[in-house]
Amino acid sequence: MKPIIKLNQYVVLAFAMALVLGCKSGKDNKVKENTLQVNNIPVDKDLRSRLNEFASKPRTKGNFAFSVYDLTADKPVCGYDENKTLPVASCLKLLSGVAGLHLLGTHYMYATSLYTKGNIDNGTLHGDVAFKCGLDPQLNEPDLDMFAKQLKKKGIMKVDGKLVVDLVLTDPVKSEQHWYPWDLSFSKYGLFYKGAPRVKKALKAALQKQGINMPDSQVVLGRVPKGSMCLFRFRRPVEPVIQRMWKNSSNTQATSLLYTIGHHINPKGVPTVVGVNYLRKFLKEELKQTNKAIVVHDGCGLCIHNHLSPAVLVAVLRYGYMHQPIYKVLMRELSISGVDGTLRSEMNSPKLKGLVHGKTGTLSHPYGISSLAGYCQGGNGHLLAFSIVDSEMSVLDARVLQKRLCETLVKKSDN
Repeated sequence: MKPIIKLNQYVVLAFAMALVLGCKSGKDNKVKENTLQVNNIPVDKDLRSRLNEFASKPRTKGNFAFSVYDLTADKPVCGYDENKTLPVASCLKLLSGVAGLHLLGTHYMYATSLYTKGNIDNGTLHGDVAFKCGLDPQLNEPDLDMFAKQLKKKGIMKVDGKLVVDLVLTDPVKSEQHWYPWDLSFSKYGLFYKGAPRVKKALKAALQKQGINMPDSQVVLGRVPKGSMCLFRFRRPVEPVIQRMWKNSSNTQATSLLYTIGHHINPKGVPTVVGVNYLRKFLKEELKQTNKAIVVHDGCGLCIHNHLSPAVLVAVLRYGYMHQPIYKVLMRELSISGVDGTLRSEMNSPKLKGLVHGKTGTLSHPYGISSLAGYCQGGNGHLLAFSIVDSEMSVLDARVLQKRLCETLVKKSDN
């Protein structure tokens, strides 16, 4: 069986460093939708029968639930406890990613900008330099060199005013409640999430490498002075962030996206609080999910108190499918069975390799939580969205169930 969609190879390098000189911003494309119309397309009865058989087979003890939806027919196929809310671990990143793309747009750009104000005379800027940081999750200390080089290129070797550092976050990010300290590696965050002292020190070092020395007394926190001119701007698309949080299940990238969502909605609010509230609102207003047992505490799934149902995860996938720009990102950035991401070594048999685009979720010891949600092509050629959630069982046993479900979904009918 061929993969469900032929994907253009995503060129990571092109997205990883999107460099734009000057200060003009681009506009997002208009949203196009895959419209699902009322139709008489039937679902695969053989598939429904096989799924009922799969659900009734003996299995290890623990919580088990799944949901399968036929996107081609726009009808549910089969479910088992599909509305039961369970901890889904990193499958929650599907929700935060799709909701984030809905809010920000698939062409959203993180911007980091360098400004100057004043006149240059004989290598000295009589005025200020300002550095507006934004929330780029992948900008790190070595990347500051390109900003310092722009000052040198402009002929600035000395600044007699201030270096104004305009930060969104002045304090370093911290683990949320209910996370174990080792669950989130602080070192893997981008520079702008590590606090003001770290950013100021890194900026000074980058300038010093170009021969521009500034004492601590000249480096201050503040807003870009009025009348400043943009000298240089670096932009990074949101998709590389989505890629890491879906293909590689990066908790830091997912948390950074939550900060981005929160700050985008309310720059004066607490980003994580505003971001989580938005995810809850998205569930109710866009997905029409009103089950009071649904719980969302973060954007990455590390909190064991996050509870979604298989039906909710399928609703996220259906929403993504119906919004073409988001669906294209999903198909590029979800892991592919036996090929890449967290599914590289999973489901790599000839029966499944390359046929499933999915997001995994795992919190093993001591929780025994494992989930999988994604897309595949059914045996009758229809596009399916599915989700399976297991908890309080061995993760290895859960993955066996996930594999069996996917084999059931892609199997061709005997007729």
